[in-house]
Amino acid sequence: MTTPKNKEAVFAAAKQGVLYAGNLIVGADPCQSTMTNTTPIDNSAIGTIDDATEEHVNQAVKAARACFNNGTWKDKSPAQRKQIMQAWSALMKKHAEELAALDCIDAGKPISECINTDMPATLDTFDWYAEAIDKVFGKVAPTDGGVVSWIVKEPIGVVAAVLPWNFPAQMFAWKVAPALIMGNSVIVKPAELTSLSAYRMIELAYEAGVPKDALQMVCGRGEVVGAAIGRHMDIDMVSFTGSTEVGRLFLQYSAQSNLKEIVLECGGKSPQIVFEDAVIDEDMVNNVLSAAFWNMSENCSCGSRLLVHSSKKQLLLDKLVAGLATWKLGDPRQDDVVLGPMIEQAHFDKVVHYLETAKSEGASLLTGGKVCADMGSGWYIEPTIFENVTADMTLFKEEVFGPILAVTAFDSEEEAVRLANDSSYGLAASFYTQNLKRALSVARQIQAGTVSINGFSEGDITTPFGGYKQSGFGGRDNGLEALEQYCQTKTIWAIC
Repeated sequence: MTTPKNKEAVFAAAKQGVLYAGNLIVGADPCQSTMTNTTPIDNSAIGTIDDATEEHVNQAVKAARACFNNGTWKDKSPAQRKQIMQAWSALMKKHAEELAALDCIDAGKPISECINTDMPATLDTFDWYAEAIDKVFGKVAPTDGGVVSWIVKEPIGVVAAVLPWNFPAQMFAWKVAPALIMGNSVIVKPAELTSLSAYRMIELAYEAGVPKDALQMVCGRGEVVGAAIGRHMDIDMVSFTGSTEVGRLFLQYSAQSNLKEIVLECGGKSPQIVFEDAVIDEDMVNNVLSAAFWNMSENCSCGSRLLVHSSKKQLLLDKLVAGLATWKLGDPRQDDVVLGPMIEQAHFDKVVHYLETAKSEGASLLTGGKVCADMGSGWYIEPTIFENVTADMTLFKEEVFGPILAVTAFDSEEEAVRLANDSSYGLAASFYTQNLKRALSVARQIQAGTVSINGFSEGDITTPFGGYKQSGFGGRDNGLEALEQYCQTKTIWAIC
């Protein structure tokens, strides 16, 4: 169903329950089953989603393989693919407010974040990869005079992009843009909780000239569609962002099938470190709060562990509590709301469990901690800070994916680094210091894929994003490095 450009019309369509996301599969049988799609804002029905089967996955793969083999997309020149991708990006710019509203209503994300952060980042990703594709070359190896050796990159084939629910449009861009621009046939499996923006973006892709068999979408449940993708013998590569638990399943599926390439971007328990020489000003406080609570903390790089030098602890905590008082919790359709609901009942229950566990294990509640049962769906949780969290507590070790910040004091640089690395995850980290020597030393010691100094950042489209340890496997999103995972490397050895 095509939705109108402005957010008010999208919100009205959601209220009427007519929004739809379905399979986009060439030559496939219609889906006989649908799921009701509800919004986490108030748990009301906003429309339906196709509930695909394993056979729908088979049909999508058959079409994708045929497209790849006959060169419909792959054999277009880089300049031709670039032109189509740029046309697609231009259409998405025209529909940016609509796409932002779809993510707001579907995921409960604040509309201001969707419009001002998520959609610009999504569009930048498409623009950047479109511009890069005709500027990436192979190379010639040094050989003796009787041989010429070319090292070339070729598309890997049929790629499945399995997306998370926390940044629907942006994660679509991170995976689809580099995979498609390299000439692969791409099958998108959005999270069943957040399928609307992916469906609409693919509609716009077809309008821009992307062949329908080069970019398809299969909706449905992870245990059915995701498993069928993972085990399929004719899918060459899966790029997955989501939980570490499901990431392990994709590695098992690969081993059980055709040893397809697997790239995982999984969980995190990212530290923020505040050293004794840090400048605690408004900008720094805003960065710490953003790292901890941005997107309702439903963010794999969330800075959920705050490690602060004992001498700075009280000053920083006072400022954090004061700053957090300005973060409005409420209906994410309102422009001034910064925090919306948890994504669904099961996730809400999980976060509440962590709240209760932190209290029972002896952490000290500093601020927040309340459930706003009278607000919309009832899945709204105040941003919460616990202090006196020790390294043996659950809150220090496990990813919550909800608005709870754990504060732990330290007394030396060595202790801070040890605490920062005391995790099975290693996606991101940030720290604050005015000492250049310390900055370089600590950045090297921290075991994380992205380390930011004197601010919170995930980098940008030019920098690779992914993790160490159980946060990542097999490759990176973003940057030219992302192109590597969607390619095969071939050596051509010509004897003259």
